Amino acid sequence: MQNIYTRLINRNHPLPPDYVPENLVDIGIPFDTRPGDPKRLLEKKTAHAALCLINAACKEGLCLYGISGYRSYKRQQELYTGNPYVAQPGTSEHQSGLALDVSCPAVGLELIPEFAQTPEGKWLTRNASLFGFILRYPQNKEDITGIPYEPWHIRYVTRELSGYLTLTGMTLEEYLDFPVKTKSASGFEKWKF
Repeated sequence: MQNIYTRLINRNHPLPPDYVPENLVDIGIPFDTRPGDPKRLLEKKTAHAALCLINAACKEGLCLYGISGYRSYKRQQELYTGNPYVAQPGTSEHQSGLALDVSCPAVGLELIPEFAQTPEGKWLTRNASLFGFILRYPQNKEDITGIPYEPWHIRYVTRELSGYLTLTGMTLEEYLDFPVKTKSASGFEKWKF
């Protein structure tokens, strides 16, 4: 089975309706919702990385808030309207527990492209990979990801892979489709040059 952290989740690679991550935990960061709301949950390793990321931003005087973490298949069905910013059920990375939408007070905690121009958005772009995250739907890659630019949507893929993707400017789709790969002992796909 493919490593969940490097698994591609999209229209061509959906999660089954009954998929629920095994170890969902409340990430313990500022959120725009009440305790107990499922969207506060993330997969455990992802949650730890998110907490470290949010705390690092806070130490620099920046306020990042969690807006949406885990989202069940059923909840995605309720939200899906055909809006390009709302994925079809089974194709949302939120169902994996590995994705987190973040925002800041400067944009009213909204999930809007203008977030990228805030100090928090700029910091996130520069620093997400240090914590194992990628900006999953980057600008000018819509034709590859099939999703419009979302500067607020981060996905945990491990520090090793996030660093590589950030350095090369590749999306997860481009990385997983690259023809020359080998497996390491951990099952992580590494480049062979």
